[in-house]
Amino acid sequence: MTPEMIAEAKRARYNATLTRVRKLHSDLAILYVQPDTPRPLPIPGQYTTLGLGYWEPRLPGVQEELLDPADEGRLLRRSYSISSSVLDAEGRLLDPKPTDPLEFYVVLVRETEKPEGPGLTPRLFMLREGDRLHLGEKITGHYTLDGVGDDDAVVFLSTGTGEAPHNYMLWELLRRGHRGRILAACCVRLARDLAYTAMHERLMGRHLNYTYLPLTTREPTLGGRKVYIQDLLTSGQLEDVLGQPLDPARTHVFLCGNPKMIGVPEKDRETKALVYPQPPGVVEILEKRGFVLDQRAQKVRGSIHFEEYW
Repeated sequence: MTPEMIAEAKRARYNATLTRVRKLHSDLAILYVQPDTPRPLPIPGQYTTLGLGYWEPRLPGVQEELLDPADEGRLLRRSYSISSSVLDAEGRLLDPKPTDPLEFYVVLVRETEKPEGPGLTPRLFMLREGDRLHLGEKITGHYTLDGVGDDDAVVFLSTGTGEAPHNYMLWELLRRGHRGRILAACCVRLARDLAYTAMHERLMGRHLNYTYLPLTTREPTLGGRKVYIQDLLTSGQLEDVLGQPLDPARTHVFLCGNPKMIGVPEKDRETKALVYPQPPGVVEILEKRGFVLDQRAQKVRGSIHFEEYW
C-alpha cells in the first residue's frame, strides 16, 4: 500500500486514540484508549475489540508473519476484556464517565504455534501515545456479576492478563458495598508480570473483606513455594485465605485466562460423556465439591463462571 492509501485507510477505519501507555516491561502493558465518541459505560466483566491494519509495522524480534498479499488492506482485530485501575490518583474508588478512556491489559505474544505468527500484539506494542487505532463499536459479554448476592463470597481466579475483567468486577463490588468475602488470586510466571499489585495492596488496607493473592510458577511466592491455582484448591489453602469454606450455595467462582487452568469439559462425540482435560482444571475440582458450571448455551446459571482467553 502507498502512504496515501495507508493514510486514507486510517481515516476510514480508525475511531479511537491511544491516550496513555503504562509499560510494565517489554512484554506487558496497560493501554488507555479514548473513543472518538462517548460510549455507554461497560458492565464490569465485558469486552470489546481492538484493531490495527495489517499495514502497520510489527515489533522486531517476534515470530515472522506469513502475510497473504490480499490481507494487506484489512483490519486485524481481537477481543479484549476491559480492565480497571479501581482507584483514582487520590486513592479513591473511581467514578467512571462515558467520556473516559477504556483500559486494556495486554501481553505481547512473541510466537504462536500457528505458521502465520502473531498478528495484533506485535503491532499494538509499536504504538505510542497519540496514535490512532480501531475500537469495537459494541461492548458485550455475559461474564458479569449477574446473580451475585451482597453476602455471597466471590472468588476471582485468573492467569496473566485474565485478571483484567476481575479488576473491573472488583471495583463494582466495592462500589456497591459488597458485604461477603472477596478473594482474587492471579497466577503468572514471574512477580514482575503482576501489573496491579500496588493497587490490590491499597485495597486490602481499606476493605477488610478483600484479599489479593499473587502466585508465580517460576519463582517462590506462597509459603516459599511455586504454586498453581489448582494447588490452592486441592490443598485447602484457598479456603484458609478466604477465611471460610467454599460453599457452592453462597460462593461464586470466576475463572479467566488459560483454558488449562479453567478446564472446561467437552462432550465425547461417540459416547456423549463429558471428558475433562488432564491434568485437572479448576472446573473439575470444584464440580466434585458440588459447584455447577455456568452454561448459558444450555440456560444453566451456575456457581462457576468462566472466560477463556484463547
